Amino acid sequence: MYENKKIAVIIAAAGKGTRVGGPVPKQFLKIGGDPVILKTLKAFNALDEVDHIFIVTNEEYIEHCAKIVADNGIEKVREIVKGGAERQESVYNALQEVNRICPGVSYVLIHDAARPFVSEQVVRNVIKATAEKGAAVACVAMKDSLRRMNGEASQGVNRSEYCSVQTPQGFRKADLMEAHDKALREGLQATDDAMLVELAGFPVEVVDGDYQNIKITTREDLPVEYRTGIGYDVHALTEGRKLILGGVDIPFERGLDGHSDADVLVHALMDALLGAAALGDIGQHFPDTDDTYKGISSMVLLEKVRDLLAENFFSIANVDMTIMAQRPRIGPHIEAMRDNIAEVLGIGTSRVNVKATTTERLGFVGREEGIAAEAICSIYR
Repeated sequence: MYENKKIAVIIAAAGKGTRVGGPVPKQFLKIGGDPVILKTLKAFNALDEVDHIFIVTNEEYIEHCAKIVADNGIEKVREIVKGGAERQESVYNALQEVNRICPGVSYVLIHDAARPFVSEQVVRNVIKATAEKGAAVACVAMKDSLRRMNGEASQGVNRSEYCSVQTPQGFRKADLMEAHDKALREGLQATDDAMLVELAGFPVEVVDGDYQNIKITTREDLPVEYRTGIGYDVHALTEGRKLILGGVDIPFERGLDGHSDADVLVHALMDALLGAAALGDIGQHFPDTDDTYKGISSMVLLEKVRDLLAENFFSIANVDMTIMAQRPRIGPHIEAMRDNIAEVLGIGTSRVNVKATTTERLGFVGREEGIAAEAICSIYR
């Protein structure tokens, strides 16, 4: 509540986020372990001035949003509303629910779910100006030079005359309702609610935004997050099997026993990569009870792990692996292993390291009962 007036916030989360790509819309991607939308919700839920929160999202993500809200105690959320075909329709749907559920609301703020770094100060700037002027929008000055395009020609413009528009945007509820009703009657379309309100004849105050209050639009907008993973695997040596290490068929009288080709080096690497991304382990993704993976090349499985990391926006910085084998000699095959692994992971060979050691005839490796491998990797997104 602000000066005895109730405030509702509409979180616009119905966008598809196609420019970011990935398995889910950008507002549901994770930053530091939390979905983007959760960070946004926490920012508004913590403000004393905010009384109610309404989320508007695609129908297929309503239950997902409800779980995020319930699991994280976002107690100010009153309703999760089905979005429309366009943002304007989605906001209008949510506005109708605000009016129905919380008729006593005086001011409505509208904020992009994909702006998770909004500060308390920016929100309060908008609330204060909305209460004083009736409508307000957070903006920041343009940093880059601008050019106006006219067909094939272009012309420089004075950037001091322009600013970059952010959210939240705040409005008297009655004015915002009138603006949306007018747009619906007259078929008006606007890029944001501030423009819609201006088209209805209401002035909009510009207040200070924040350069940190970015909207996640492309992958480059996501903050860089670094992870490290460790993997370890061991397989027994047995008669009648090929010895495959790092995708290389190594001449030897015995091979490694396993459901797949038992490439112990690649198995350790896959576990390291999956572990770094918190995506489980190879037993979870490629169980030895599934005949799909019987005899399969571990390099094929490594491709699947690579794709899984990419779907979750992870890139691989480097990998370092150690093979523990008493025999055969591994050294002559290391470069081929590095090349194979680098090619599958889509990174330079200079970022792939393979080492080999014996155990001085100690333990199961020293007794030539099996071969072990461990791997460590660094990934980022």
